Amino acid sequence: MNYSIDLTLKPTTFDLWHVCLAGTVVLLGLILIVVLLAGLMSVVRGKKKLIVETLKQSALLVPPKAAEPEVKIVEKIVEVEKIVQAPAPEPIVLKEATPDAALQLLNLLQKEARFIDFVMENITAYSDADIGVAARVVHEGCTKVMDEHFKLAVIHEGQEGATVTLPKGFDASSIRLIGNIVGEAPFTGVLVHKGWQVTDINLPKLTSGHNVKILAPAEVEL
Repeated sequence: MNYSIDLTLKPTTFDLWHVCLAGTVVLLGLILIVVLLAGLMSVVRGKKKLIVETLKQSALLVPPKAAEPEVKIVEKIVEVEKIVQAPAPEPIVLKEATPDAALQLLNLLQKEARFIDFVMENITAYSDADIGVAARVVHEGCTKVMDEHFKLAVIHEGQEGATVTLPKGFDASSIRLIGNIVGEAPFTGVLVHKGWQVTDINLPKLTSGHNVKILAPAEVEL
């Protein structure tokens, strides 16, 4: 038997079979749409994954950016050396010595020892014996003046002619070095002279109007 289907024919009735067929077509269409959407989403995800992998590989190929140097603020303490000029040495003031005391001493020596007469006398015409006698008188008178008006003390207690040692920092104003001076103290040498220093002075007071320049008044015997 031969069956022929006329596709141009339209159904005139809508039965259960047509409902099932229509539902199947709609279901297949939905499934096709879902499949197409799933494929499209997988394609998009694949492209995103590819892009991410490409970016990762690019990051591995590009050298890392050098870290910028860290700037640290360091407080530097600067020591300032203050140059202080040493005070200028005080000028040496020369004290003017009053002649009164010197003239008074000469007056005493003349009075007690005829000192000025002895010094001013021309002794070339006298013998040594005569000079010795006069020198004894002068010596005794000078000793009297020194004992009455001055107190003296030796500077160095050593024995003259003995070897002594001067320590570092010795008083150069009271001990004078003579001879060959080399290097610095301590010095060792021979004590030539003990030295003298005045510890007290007791000169007589002068009356008002006394002329100290008159050392020895002229003498007239009547």
